[in-house]
Amino acid sequence: MTGIDRNDVVIPDEVMEGIIQAVPSQSAVLQMGRRLRDMARGQTRLAVNSELPVAGFVNGDTGLKPISKMSWEGVYINAEELACIVPVPESVLADTDYDIWEEVRPRIVEAMGAAIDAAILFGVNKPASWPDDLLTGATAASQVVQHGSDPTKDLYDEIMGEGGVLALVEEDGFAVTGHIAALNLRAKLRSLRTQDGLPIFTASMQDINRYALDGEPIEFPRNGFDASAALLFAGDWNQLVWSMRQDISMKFATEAVLTDNAGNVVLNLFQQDSVALRVVMRLGFALPNPVNLINTNPATRYPFAVLVP
Repeated sequence: MTGIDRNDVVIPDEVMEGIIQAVPSQSAVLQMGRRLRDMARGQTRLAVNSELPVAGFVNGDTGLKPISKMSWEGVYINAEELACIVPVPESVLADTDYDIWEEVRPRIVEAMGAAIDAAILFGVNKPASWPDDLLTGATAASQVVQHGSDPTKDLYDEIMGEGGVLALVEEDGFAVTGHIAALNLRAKLRSLRTQDGLPIFTASMQDINRYALDGEPIEFPRNGFDASAALLFAGDWNQLVWSMRQDISMKFATEAVLTDNAGNVVLNLFQQDSVALRVVMRLGFALPNPVNLINTNPATRYPFAVLVP
């Protein structure tokens, strides 16, 4: 016997279901994006419009009707593994008078949500099979506005005005459906004033616990959003699709050796009387970026724009 496996312990199904249902609530990107049905295998192919039909008027009674076509291309969603291992000394488990694993579970969910957002927004530890992160993609499509770079424009113009973040998305044929922003942007928005000194964003921006920008919701993640890299992501979040592989697994182990990337032993569970909980999930995302009649060039068409410091 090499350790306790999942056949040796009773793991309530609702615990696993609780994690898989809670992770999207901890990820601002997954909340904003469009969830597809769960993946049946590690890779799913989507058919995406790459060419649209064109109609034309007929010249006279005997004129020829135009011939057109419509094309599709395949876009893939690849499920990649996200995992977390939390070891706890057996003496700690014995001395606590509450269920320590119930305390650990929300922190695991929080960590997974943070990892997903960091990968999709900024490319931090992003799997190679996933598409470019939103910051990289928006930069490549020239859909980035630098805060303070134009002295004739204030923050309101940079976001809402011509050539602003929202306009860059709209010029590519997409409608902005939401925003994800750094927490410190809230103060910047609150400080905007009219010529009479009145706040620009008042009740229309804040509704109890929900914020909106130009009528669309804005989320301020508190999971480590990198405000030094970006202040605001705005776009058509229906174009960001994601899917869960649905193979969440939990395993407790008491006889295993935990190592770092260099192979150094971090913890010997058996020798150091510890128990470790391992949680694994798999999910993937894609940006199909279908063609539209406003912008037919895939090199410049992108459904997101970013305000950077």
